[in-house]
Amino acid sequence: MREFIDSIDPIYIRILTFTISAIVIYIATKRILNKFYSRLQEQDKWYFTKKIVMNAIYVVIFIMFIFTFSDRFQGLYTTLGLAGAGITFALREVIVSFAGWFAILFGDFFKVGDRVLLGGIKGDVIDLGILRTTLMEMGDWVDGDQYNGRIVRVANSFIFTSPVYNYSANFNFVWDEIHLPIHFGSDVKLVRKILKDVSAEILGDVSTQAKDAWFQMRRQFRLEDATLENQIFMTFDDNWIEFSLRYVVDIKERRITKDLIFTRLLEELDKYEEEIQLASQTIELVKQN
Repeated sequence: MREFIDSIDPIYIRILTFTISAIVIYIATKRILNKFYSRLQEQDKWYFTKKIVMNAIYVVIFIMFIFTFSDRFQGLYTTLGLAGAGITFALREVIVSFAGWFAILFGDFFKVGDRVLLGGIKGDVIDLGILRTTLMEMGDWVDGDQYNGRIVRVANSFIFTSPVYNYSANFNFVWDEIHLPIHFGSDVKLVRKILKDVSAEILGDVSTQAKDAWFQMRRQFRLEDATLENQIFMTFDDNWIEFSLRYVVDIKERRITKDLIFTRLLEELDKYEEEIQLASQTIELVKQN
């Protein structure tokens, strides 16, 4: 038996030792993470912890591989040193994307669950990879801020070359507007009152929540005071009078909120058909003789 062991090439022993060690470390790490899952039920904390720990384990296994087979790479080190410039140029996109991953993790650009516009793609961040960020896309052939079903992977290098729009990082609200055209001669005071009542009914205490979030933002950034209450504006031209309702809404409830406001407005306006007439653009074609 001793003679058989001595006859085995040492490289095979090292390969076996490295493989077993890597498998044991990987399985042990997964089991430890699963035990802590109940304590990290909040999705963001669990996801972030899992990503950091698993990537750290991959680095440890890679270092083990280098040390285990370092004597086999002596010629490779020299080759890599001579070809370093060429390799760096060929892998520049990979290197920049890897740097972008570090910047995303520690630079407060965005996190999993945020709604962003990245590299021209709008969606919710569902995964942060070492080289690419994965988005659940919204928009395109679908109107409004709703998913269209496509999963898009954007290279992390985009954060260095393009603007990063984060809709839900520090301030989870956006300003939105609806426009209501009415005929001249309508009761404008009544229209203003209906808009005020409907917006107060549908939006409730959203402005109060937005004020709290805005106050927290002012502790981090230099911001001026902003009007977070519902506002009603009136303009007119040669065609009609137009009312605009400006309000603050949760970014993920924008389309639903607009639907609720329009529904209630139609219900209220139907009660005053004689006092208020909605306006619309009409085009009349006249045939010339």
